[in-house]
Order: sequence, then C-alpha cells, then structure tokens
Amino acid sequence: MFNQFKNLKFIQKLKSIDPKSMWLDFAKSQKSHRKDYFEMLTSDKEIETLADERRLEAMVRQQIKMEFPNIENSSSYEMLVDAVVHNIKKKQLRTMDDIRFE
Repeated sequence: MFNQFKNLKFIQKLKSIDPKSMWLDFAKSQKSHRKDYFEMLTSDKEIETLADERRLEAMVRQQIKMEFPNIENSSSYEMLVDAVVHNIKKKQLRTMDDIRFE
C-alpha cells in the first residue's frame, strides 16, 4: 500500500517515526503525572479528612441506634445514616461560608 504513495511527504514522515521512542516519551511523561496523583491521594490531609468522616459516621450510627433501638435491621437504616451525615456536612459548609476572611 505504501508503494502507491511513496512520493507523498506525509508517507515519508510516517516511515521515519519511531514508535518505540514515542512510547518511551509518553511513559516518562505519565510517570510524573502518576506521582503527583499518588501524592494527592495519600497526603496526610486527605487521610485525616477520611478519618474525620468515618468518625462522624460512627458517631451518627451510635446516636441513631441509641434513639431508635433495633433500627439497624431496617432497610432504610443506611439511607438514614447517609442523610444525617449529609445534613451535618451541609451545615458545616454553610457556617464556613458565613465566616468572612479579612
């Protein structure tokens, strides 16, 4: 097929491209991006935030169990926990928005 178009400049350029070197260049560029992404996911701040969210959810679960005995067997228990945690986070964001930084 290339024999039909051997005079075209585009085909000549395609023949000169080295796919292995292009792949190595791509892999090198991805390595730095993966490192940044990995550091973002495993940062201490992110881990602390996840731990705080788990503690909040555990506290909500405990409080709901105290107020409504045997509710953990209910089908809507998980939805109730999620809704309460969501409302707490929403209120927390509202109070943070109300703070004026000078």
